[in-house]
Amino acid sequence: MRNSKQPLKPVFSVRELTYLALIVAACVVGRILFQPIPNVQPMTAIFLIITAQLGFGRSLIVCLLSVIVTNLYMGMGLWTITQIASYTVVLALFSGLLKIPIVGKTFITQWSFSFFSGFIYGFVISVIDVQVYGMPAFLPYYLQGVSFDFLHSIGNFAFFLLLTPIFQRLLKRVEGNEKAR
Repeated sequence: MRNSKQPLKPVFSVRELTYLALIVAACVVGRILFQPIPNVQPMTAIFLIITAQLGFGRSLIVCLLSVIVTNLYMGMGLWTITQIASYTVVLALFSGLLKIPIVGKTFITQWSFSFFSGFIYGFVISVIDVQVYGMPAFLPYYLQGVSFDFLHSIGNFAFFLLLTPIFQRLLKRVEGNEKAR
């Protein structure tokens, strides 16, 4: 049992909350900035990078906040729930794969997953959409969206490559400042 005089350690430090808030802001700005290009946005890549760096829980927090804030701006609806569910599946899969040594330690395999995550996201969202909207057939609906999934995959691939070194440096700074305190 814990001593009642001992202060509770916070789950998040102020520095980590600030870091996560800035990542959410980057996701929101990135999604809005790339809105004219269908399904090309840095959000998924950022979520995957955060999963690799900080774990599933932190990435899910960034995901939930990013999707809700961007959908407040772009339009809220049932698709918000399906987006969150699809991202949760992608992040949970990636988090599980990161526990396999070759995936967890090799950038190339993580980068490859970033490409396939666009297709995984599209598949999951299609499965949910068919159920939610009561569509009679899954396959035609899914196949109509494969070109958008491909664009999503290409965007993830490129953004993961470009943003991983930046986020790694930022995290080292945050961690370095935490240890110095």
